[in-house]
Amino acid sequence: MAKMIFVNLPVADVAKSTAFYEAIGMKRNPTFSNDRASAMEWSDTIGFMLLDHAFYSTFTDKKIIDARKSSGALIALSFDSRDAVDAITEAALAAGGRELHDPENEPYMYSRAFEDLDGHGFGPFWMDMAAAEQALAPVNG
Repeated sequence: MAKMIFVNLPVADVAKSTAFYEAIGMKRNPTFSNDRASAMEWSDTIGFMLLDHAFYSTFTDKKIIDARKSSGALIALSFDSRDAVDAITEAALAAGGRELHDPENEPYMYSRAFEDLDGHGFGPFWMDMAAAEQALAPVNG
């Protein structure tokens, strides 16, 4: 079995957050979803669990932060092209997300950044690894 990653995110409104994640291209897996949680599939091996605060609290005794005011993680997602980076970012903005800063555009990499409805940060990016290695080799020794 392939190794998998599930990112558990506390959300204020499961239905609204589900609609947001569907708008940026994820698919809801009904087998693992209910009114307290939505299992959103990014790929065959990466998923996001959108959990209401009460359900999220069953997994930790720590206080849930307001991700619009504090940062706990930034989630980077790779894409095959600059256009795909723009497409997911524009979809996120149209669905109520917020752009965090201007696009970063290097010859070997292009990235943007947005927040979801609850303030969780995402950094979609495209990178030409061969060009990055060549450009960064003199800098990183």
